[in-house]
Amino acid sequence: MLLTFYRLLARLPLGWLHRLGRWLGLLVYRSSADYAARLRANAALAGYEGEAFARRSAAAAGEGALEIPRVWFRPDEALAECRTDDWDAVQGALDDGKGILFLTPHLGCFEVAARYYAHRGGPITVLYRPPRKAWVSQLVEGGRRGPNLDTAPANLQGVRQLVRALRKGEAIGILPDQVPGNGEGIWAPFFGRPAFSMVLPGRLAAQTGAAVVLAAGERLPDARGWKIHFVRLPGPVPETPEAQAAWVNAGMEAMIRRCPEQYLWGYNRYKAPRGEAPPAA
Repeated sequence: MLLTFYRLLARLPLGWLHRLGRWLGLLVYRSSADYAARLRANAALAGYEGEAFARRSAAAAGEGALEIPRVWFRPDEALAECRTDDWDAVQGALDDGKGILFLTPHLGCFEVAARYYAHRGGPITVLYRPPRKAWVSQLVEGGRRGPNLDTAPANLQGVRQLVRALRKGEAIGILPDQVPGNGEGIWAPFFGRPAFSMVLPGRLAAQTGAAVVLAAGERLPDARGWKIHFVRLPGPVPETPEAQAAWVNAGMEAMIRRCPEQYLWGYNRYKAPRGEAPPAA
């Protein structure tokens, strides 16, 4: 039933999806005091204060939720609505021939960035955390896969799959601002506050020599599609896990500041995973 609903949503014009999404995002913001407070607090850490910004960010989160069916189930139309001014950053990484590690924060339409590269650049394998419910997992896997686009589960088997792809000179994608599990991260600054951050991106870059490229799909106004941003992180890769995590987080901060209202500030980015002690004050 959910698959059918998503396919029906995908048939709506992008402008309709965004209008419905804005309504949905503001409804969630008004109905959940905890979510609204977290969104305002996280945004304020980065210097984005005030109720007006918070409401625009909540509306943008709703837009992002409802545009996903279009990207998954009408990909040709979605790709036709994408453009970029930054392909030189990707081409330079391709020319190096050591694989590309794309890092895509929860900014704008993060689902479209990997599909855009798969369409224009070549094979890419995206790491994802399988949902606990099997029927939801089937929907996510079916939606995310496509020509030149594969998925890898966030476990040891999936990490090995990523390494193999990089060794072949292919690309991989990771959402680096998710809170990792205990033993899979380290505390590093993110907008001035310690956040439990992935060590996997730095480890993979140091191990394989892959180029590290930040990617984001900025949502354009008036349903004009998306502008894909690509920024290659300057090397060399820092030596320690702490420095690597800070390096990645600093790159994400700069990318987020390009279109801050489109970042998911309502995500509980600063939580400590179960079994992990909070950072020292």
